[in-house]
Amino acid sequence: MRPIALQNLLNSVNSQSLYPNQIIVVDGSLNKKTSQLLKESNYKNLKYVLVDENNRGLTKQRNYGINLVDDTSEIICFLDDDIVLESNYFERLLETYQKKDEALAVGGYIKNEVIWKKSIGKLTPNEFYYDGWVRKEPSRFKLRSKFGLLPDAEPGFLPTFAHGRSIGFLPPSEKIYEVELIMGGVSSYRKEVFKTLRFSNYFEGYGLYEDADFSLRIAKLGKLYVNTSAQLNHYHDEKGRPNRYKYGKMVVRNGWYVWRVKYPNPNIKARAKWHLTAFLLTSIRFLNIFNTQDKKAAFTESIGRIVGWFSLIFNKPLKNI
Repeated sequence: MRPIALQNLLNSVNSQSLYPNQIIVVDGSLNKKTSQLLKESNYKNLKYVLVDENNRGLTKQRNYGINLVDDTSEIICFLDDDIVLESNYFERLLETYQKKDEALAVGGYIKNEVIWKKSIGKLTPNEFYYDGWVRKEPSRFKLRSKFGLLPDAEPGFLPTFAHGRSIGFLPPSEKIYEVELIMGGVSSYRKEVFKTLRFSNYFEGYGLYEDADFSLRIAKLGKLYVNTSAQLNHYHDEKGRPNRYKYGKMVVRNGWYVWRVKYPNPNIKARAKWHLTAFLLTSIRFLNIFNTQDKKAAFTESIGRIVGWFSLIFNKPLKNI
């Protein structure tokens, strides 16, 4: 349902220094606007599929697309439609598999969401430092620090009580970092991964954190990396997203599910920290009702988080992994 965003992505693919052998667009639209746009375009090596209701939804569409990949392909890349690539994205991404021949998955690097600077002086509590670079520390992490709830893992790894720092906390150093979590919308995998794994059907529709689930299951088999020189821009197109209430429920329930993928039997301390952090983050979101312009979104998402949290008492997500 985002044809213009898709067109911008495909235009950036068109200018790649290393052009894909195959492009598969798996469209879950409820109209023909995307189909019509592609009919009027001339992108090389493109295969388009409009799926029916039974195959609609992020994880279902990814699994559907995997079945259409050419037998000769070795690396399968996934991109969200609201992405625009730097011209050497695929070239840098595939170089990673040559440098790290043990890699099963490699993620790209979103460069337009965070401002990083080289660290040149004394750090302050308002800053986050990593590998010689510094960025602004988000307010939620500053508050978590006061309660002893900062992650006990490096960026890109899941803490013992979840609620970690994403790969957005890796700097644009152009280095390759080992991780266990990559973002599905800017990801790539060796084709052999899909001989034994598929994206989980637990994550229906929008599929929040489905990438974390898949990454953690791959991490049990081998290495994952992020190449910060494989860069792109993510523009967060709002079309096609769930309402804030459903999103809030997914934040809590899907977050709990992913946590238990890696830690099926967490200790009492980790369980307590998971719930305390969930409570703190829900409280912060509720306070956004009073300090942001979109008060309705803050309120409905907060209610969704609360409902999702209490639902864990009586209806925990099934471990369909």
